[in-house]
Amino acid sequence: MWVDNMVNKSCASYLYQKRDVYYFSKQVPCDVRQHYKRDRIVICLKTKSVNRAKRMCDSILQRLHDYWLSLRLSAMPLPAAHLVHDSNGHGQLSSGPTLSEARDAYIKLKGVGKDKTFIRGASRNVDVVIKHLGDRPIDGYSSADAAALRDAMLGKGLSIASVKRNFSTIRSIINLTISEQGLDCGNAFARTFMPEEDRQRRLPIPINCIRAIQSDCRNMNDDMRWLVALLSDTGMRLGEAVGLSVEDVHLNDETPLINIIPHPWRRLKTKGSEDVFHWSEKPCGRLLGRLRVHLGAISYFPDIIVAQVAMLIQRQLLSTSG
Repeated sequence: MWVDNMVNKSCASYLYQKRDVYYFSKQVPCDVRQHYKRDRIVICLKTKSVNRAKRMCDSILQRLHDYWLSLRLSAMPLPAAHLVHDSNGHGQLSSGPTLSEARDAYIKLKGVGKDKTFIRGASRNVDVVIKHLGDRPIDGYSSADAAALRDAMLGKGLSIASVKRNFSTIRSIINLTISEQGLDCGNAFARTFMPEEDRQRRLPIPINCIRAIQSDCRNMNDDMRWLVALLSDTGMRLGEAVGLSVEDVHLNDETPLINIIPHPWRRLKTKGSEDVFHWSEKPCGRLLGRLRVHLGAISYFPDIIVAQVAMLIQRQLLSTSG
């Protein structure tokens, strides 16, 4: 660029002359440079008067500084944002995800390979929080909000264990979101106090009651009683027994055994639920041996109604045999 004369007075560094006409020139500051196509601003002032050029220079500088200040402030976090209410009158302004958005991300990341129970549980627990506290950004909840939710759940008659399970899910959802998105915030549900639960020790079923149940099962001798006898002899969960496959039961081995493994039609409660049951003698004498007649079937107890009825019979037998 050919410059005839640089003006070196009050706005010296921003004015120069070219063919007697004044030009304004200013370097764009580094912190706002991303908003401009060039690193320097050059404006023809269309005047040959030095005084008018100076006034125009002052005006342009003032407008530029005001604009750059607005750009700098927009890039800064809002001062005292934690004191500002959102549109619902709760919480703070935040760019973080809401609890429902965090739940969706949690299910998407951790729900792979999980069954519908996992998804249903996460959704139900989040719905409880949203119902009582609203669907806020995850950094919009306070420890006081968490305590209020705990009291509301206990006030509805939920057990301490149920409340703890709910809070455990919410903590996991928020922690995962904070970690994945690199948020600089705490988890309001992380240290909520939970009162101790007054648990009554569950007493074992007396052996004479078990023997009476097995005796009644021998006398009645049908599918439902076989299932009750199997539960009484092995201590399996009801779902584990109902979902047995014929390949899981080995009654002709030297030591009869049953393999507890997951199947497409029946999952196990935990990964540690896989197990093998051994007997030194055939369970319930010859009763369980009658299961051999089902060797052509996929499952010993394919009908879920069998399980429901068996549970009712088991409870009745316990009450009458006690």
